[in-house]
Amino acid sequence: MQVQSMHFKARAGEKLADQRLQQNLKKLSTKFVSGRAAAVAALPEFDDIRAAAVARRNHALAELDVWLERFEAEARRRGATVLWAQTPAEAAQLVVDIARRHGCKSAIKSKSMVTEEMGLNAALHQAGVAVTETDLGEYILQINDNEPPSHIIAPVVHKDKEQIADLFERVHHKPRKTEIPDMTREAREVLREKFMQADMGMSGGNFLIAETGSVAVVTNEGNEGMCTILPRVHVAITGIEKVLPTLEDFAAVLRLLPRSATGQAISNYVSLLTGVRGATEPDGPEHMYFVLLDGGRSELLGGEFQDMLRCIRCGACMNHCPVYQKVGGHAYGWVYPGPMGSVLTPNYVGLENALDLPHAATLCGQCQVVCPMSIPLPDLLRKLREKQFERNLRPWAERLMLRAWAYAALHPRLYRPASATIAWLLARLGGSGGRIEHVPMASGWSRYRDMPAPPGGLFRSQFARRGPR
Repeated sequence: MQVQSMHFKARAGEKLADQRLQQNLKKLSTKFVSGRAAAVAALPEFDDIRAAAVARRNHALAELDVWLERFEAEARRRGATVLWAQTPAEAAQLVVDIARRHGCKSAIKSKSMVTEEMGLNAALHQAGVAVTETDLGEYILQINDNEPPSHIIAPVVHKDKEQIADLFERVHHKPRKTEIPDMTREAREVLREKFMQADMGMSGGNFLIAETGSVAVVTNEGNEGMCTILPRVHVAITGIEKVLPTLEDFAAVLRLLPRSATGQAISNYVSLLTGVRGATEPDGPEHMYFVLLDGGRSELLGGEFQDMLRCIRCGACMNHCPVYQKVGGHAYGWVYPGPMGSVLTPNYVGLENALDLPHAATLCGQCQVVCPMSIPLPDLLRKLREKQFERNLRPWAERLMLRAWAYAALHPRLYRPASATIAWLLARLGGSGGRIEHVPMASGWSRYRDMPAPPGGLFRSQFARRGPR
């Protein structure tokens, strides 16, 4: 997927002006936010489970090489082939090579964000392999000129039913339908033929289980089963950070994932896929491959951003983020949107290619509160901002103002009168209404929001006048 994260400001402006998008994004709060709240409230021990799951994920990451080697040994013992890729391009080429080795001409695919990193569909298309996305949301985006997903759980959350009805009528050449059951049936009728004809099936992987050499896939549509047991070749693609030592670890994390993602106690389908089809088994692939991508993940190990590797891709942070709720996923310009993307994208594609993303947050802390893995996203965003400042990647005027503030803050005799003067000026800007509508030299901030004017003096002075109680 082409990196466009350097255009966040321009794209965010476009999305804010799109009234239809604004209406569609309200689904985040009416469905996902309220759904998570209800699911968590129904599980009084949620915080204890979260603490235990975080400890299990940290344990896996602390000895990631050990558990990956264990996974590889167990997967191979059960007939699978494990392949490793340093870069997304290498991973895509490995999948292309698998298709060529087995003479595959058509492939079906279950949703995978890692394959978005790899640009896998385009690579296979160039190699002469027809790929069909089979998650309903991903299928809708694919037939809409290969539009990228806007959300990691609900990729088509930015569209409404009427837009999809128009798309189906145009692409399927059938009478326009507006009832959801009729529309989903139409999509199933189109996809069923693809399922039956495919030579190769591809899936992502929510987790890898080291003790059994299995991949765990969690879905709500059931299409992943069609993608993984019908074709003679199954390729599971995921990042190296997804390994868990045991099935017990998986069970602990699974209690958090659907509740955080969609507000469900459990997803409709939970599959543990292990090895190739046995001699007495009625279904399953003849050949099974794991393609495990590094893609910058190992560089986070042992560093200040290692906590980000705990992420289980539930989407809770973006569902609750006030910025994502207004601009949607496409504004972020790469695979991962929202707060998680604002940390991952700079680390994976380079901080210089995502200068605005660490600032695409209010730092309200809601993302950390709802994260099932307790990832300190606001702290990580602040660290990225510090790195930008250290590397002189921010505009010179911004750096000059921050240096001036830092100097004044270290010299109280200068800071106090300067603060008093600024407070007095802000009080005057508020006028009789007591609200500031425009701040000189900060129009980009004040153009879209008002703030209450201060009373005109410093807190220190007000406190001194009130005296002790």
